[in-house]
Amino acid sequence: MEDIKKIEKKIDKLTKKGDIQHAIEYCQDLLQNSPSDTNLHIRLGDLYLDRHLDIYQAKQYIDEAITEYQKAAEILIDNGQIYYKIGVALYYKGELDKAINYFNIAIDKNANKSDCHFMISNCLKKKDRYQDALVHVTKALKGRFFNSARMHYSKSKLLKMLYFTNFKQRFLSNFELFMAIITLPFDKEALKKANRLQYITVMVQAECLAAKGEFEKAFACCNEAIDKMPGFADLYTALGNVYVKAGKLEEAIIEFKMALWIEPLSYRAYSGLVNTYEEMGDYENAIAYSEKYVKIHPQNALMHSNIANLYFMKGEVEKAVSHYQAAIAINPKADWTSIVAQTLGYIQQNVIKNTDCAIANYCAANALTPKEIDVYISLGSAFYDNEDYKNALIVYRRALELEPDNSKIHCNLGYLYWGMGNIDEAIKEYKLSIKFDSKYDIAYNNLGVIYLDDLVQMQNAIDCFKKAVECNPNYALAYYNLGRCYALKNENIEAAKYFQASMDVNNITNEIDPEDIQERLNNLFN
Repeated sequence: MEDIKKIEKKIDKLTKKGDIQHAIEYCQDLLQNSPSDTNLHIRLGDLYLDRHLDIYQAKQYIDEAITEYQKAAEILIDNGQIYYKIGVALYYKGELDKAINYFNIAIDKNANKSDCHFMISNCLKKKDRYQDALVHVTKALKGRFFNSARMHYSKSKLLKMLYFTNFKQRFLSNFELFMAIITLPFDKEALKKANRLQYITVMVQAECLAAKGEFEKAFACCNEAIDKMPGFADLYTALGNVYVKAGKLEEAIIEFKMALWIEPLSYRAYSGLVNTYEEMGDYENAIAYSEKYVKIHPQNALMHSNIANLYFMKGEVEKAVSHYQAAIAINPKADWTSIVAQTLGYIQQNVIKNTDCAIANYCAANALTPKEIDVYISLGSAFYDNEDYKNALIVYRRALELEPDNSKIHCNLGYLYWGMGNIDEAIKEYKLSIKFDSKYDIAYNNLGVIYLDDLVQMQNAIDCFKKAVECNPNYALAYYNLGRCYALKNENIEAAKYFQASMDVNNITNEIDPEDIQERLNNLFN
């Protein structure tokens, strides 16, 4: 048999050239003559693992790597490093519990404890056991000085994720990140990952190609990069995004899940999965992955808001409210939080019918964005629903101080005065609303109703309703009110025309009870 040094030199030479397949075949030939050579079994296992990670084809070489390591372990039963290698292979195979077991055996058999604890930490991260993962990465760093950038970086991310609002822990997270940068030149594996930054340009290129509709080129761009760097999670996320733009949602899901397998804390991968499931109408999975991410990052207000939206679309209003409240409590930015508070107020006012809670949320939004007109309009509406006309009037008047020419505020004031029985002021406000927006269909319709039902000025009412449908041809209520006008004038054919128009539009807009329209039609000719 060849000299061991010559063998190692030849294998290294083939490996450096990237000719791993020939290196594998060379080891296999040697093992036919020396089947009990543990060094050859270990080296062949390493080559299989390298081949697997290089090609990344459905775990094609993982089992072969494990087999070779186990053959070596049968001969050297107390060699901890072999058990460590088996654990690494099982980690890449996805058998995390078995991998952890082998790492613990390796520790007992005096393998490098730092490496073992770091790999256990990686396994635990994939199992969503982040607190335990932090414990093991901390153990990995004990006594480890230079070759430790990956461990410092992992600890930094875990601290940031677990203790987002804790100032001391955030400081420690930044310190660990600083240590990762300092020790990077001494960590070969970390340097390999750092070199992946070159693939950011690939991701940008793929996004640009997808935006232009050149999906095949975008797919090729991502896949070529993945072949060269299969362990880079963001490349899989980029490929998933391209699949989404191409309308291939099932394929996108697979890529986002692959990204999460590589980097369990990736917000981009979680966000891609959630958005894709939502686009597919699969709210169950969208919520499941959102909830999973929130457990990792409980202080992510945007994800709480997204979960709330999903629960609301699913009809689970109470859960939606809970997550909206969580997003508001975190309060990352005044403008954004104000929008969430308004959304919650709308749900409480119009769905839950709890106007007191709605008012509280609109007030919170108003405190955050005191110049936002829409908040005043919503708050005034909630006070009106609560029959608190005095406060509704105060709110609308404050809004007019900010925007005296706002037609919607004048329209709402008209509705408020009308509800209070002050017809003259209501007419005045509706006319101001129309003055500032000559296309405001609601103001025309409401003014017409006052002319019809309160003042019995039939022609003024008809003029207003006709103006309303001219501004909005899909306004079922205005057609309905025109039908009422002509019915009162005993012009039944004209009334029937407008009632029928109201019914046709209402089939789409659902503004009115269709039975009410039908009854009006039937009564015309009875």
